[in-house]
Amino acid sequence: MKITKSLFHVGVLGLSLLATGVMAAVPAAEADKLGKSLTPMGAEMAGNADGSIPAWKPMAKNAGNVDGKGFLSDPFASEKPLFTITAQNVDQYKNKLAPGQYAMFKRYPETFKMPVYPSHRGATVPDAVFASIKKNATSTSLVSGGNGLENFETAIPFPIPKTGVEVIWNHITRYRGGSVTRLVTQATPQPNGSYSLVYFQDQFVFRDKMKDYDPANPGNILFYFKQKVTAPARLAGGVLLVHETLDQVKEPRSAWVYNAGQRRVRRAPQVSYDGPGTAADGLRTSDNLDMYNGAPDRYDWKLEGKKEMYIASDAYKLDDPKLKYADIIKAGHINQDLARYELRRVWHVVATLKEGQRHIYAKRDFYIDEDTWQAAVIDHYDGRNQLWRVAEAHAQNYYNVQVPWYTLETLYDLQSGRYLALGMKNEEKSAYDFGFTATTSDFTPAALRQDGVR
Repeated sequence: MKITKSLFHVGVLGLSLLATGVMAAVPAAEADKLGKSLTPMGAEMAGNADGSIPAWKPMAKNAGNVDGKGFLSDPFASEKPLFTITAQNVDQYKNKLAPGQYAMFKRYPETFKMPVYPSHRGATVPDAVFASIKKNATSTSLVSGGNGLENFETAIPFPIPKTGVEVIWNHITRYRGGSVTRLVTQATPQPNGSYSLVYFQDQFVFRDKMKDYDPANPGNILFYFKQKVTAPARLAGGVLLVHETLDQVKEPRSAWVYNAGQRRVRRAPQVSYDGPGTAADGLRTSDNLDMYNGAPDRYDWKLEGKKEMYIASDAYKLDDPKLKYADIIKAGHINQDLARYELRRVWHVVATLKEGQRHIYAKRDFYIDEDTWQAAVIDHYDGRNQLWRVAEAHAQNYYNVQVPWYTLETLYDLQSGRYLALGMKNEEKSAYDFGFTATTSDFTPAALRQDGVR
């Protein structure tokens, strides 16, 4: 990859900061670029030289219609693909693909494709969140060797990042509406395409959206997460509870599970790092959820710079409530006719397992959308340095509530020919419900038993 001189300086600065242990926020003069040459979230405001990536223009809250179940209409429904990348022409686009994306064409040459559409850069968040991001730019610092944050508010601690781990923290803490309840499904198809579904009911609340949150004493909690399995019957009633901490080295994530068959609440220390993902048939780790989550302490993080890349964006077609899950889940990969790719700028960060640490992924390559700080593609390598799994997120802007988030997360196992698809809601009774309110008492181990009643 060609790295610009300025990005090389960024890398050198990052190494010097790591060497000294000082993780400084940017000066006020640099933060003043936010909302001017940089978007309020830190992306380049301008498009690229040939116009294939446009300038940032925030999407209006009324960009489309919202149906009775909360699903959004596609503001770009009339657009046609500019071209489609296939196994036959993929080599001419290879420099704008992640190695994992390229590998999918080689693994599934007859069926995998990428329809490429005009690019739109409309991701936006509420003004109050923009204000917090700008405040963070000059006040938030890394602690515990990069494994925690101090003086952090709401979302995006490092809109002008200098190191790889700062980019990763932006993904971990990015704005997701503050709180949400959702009904989503997960499929883990066999190589022949046969599958069964697991249904989840999630509650997700960042600390400052809790009714009893005290900003004067924010504590170490980042967010609370509760996930109940509602089907199939053999799994129904199981509940996972997570208290996610900002500094997981100082205070590890707390997790509990309620087993409906035993009617017992147990601690769940395995819900971290490469512990098995819930009901995922061994196809994802705990830290594969949300593309990547959790403590960054087991890896060294190298910022490679930025590049232009085709990523799955504006996935309204894939989220259409008229679709059935069988329309989406196919052998080998999802139905790529429903996908939409756009040319975007992404941050490239390489995570390499530290000596003496263990994880089933020895290396991960992250490609993170500059406009949202969401991981778009993550390539996972095994201990032999062989490309093993390819994670690809299909994202959309929930424009009515100004929340960029995922429509569907996929994780393809190139070795077994199986994959995981998580987040489908097309057949559910409602879409995401943002603005969920709760108190800390709703997210205690004692509350799990009631939640787990079948």
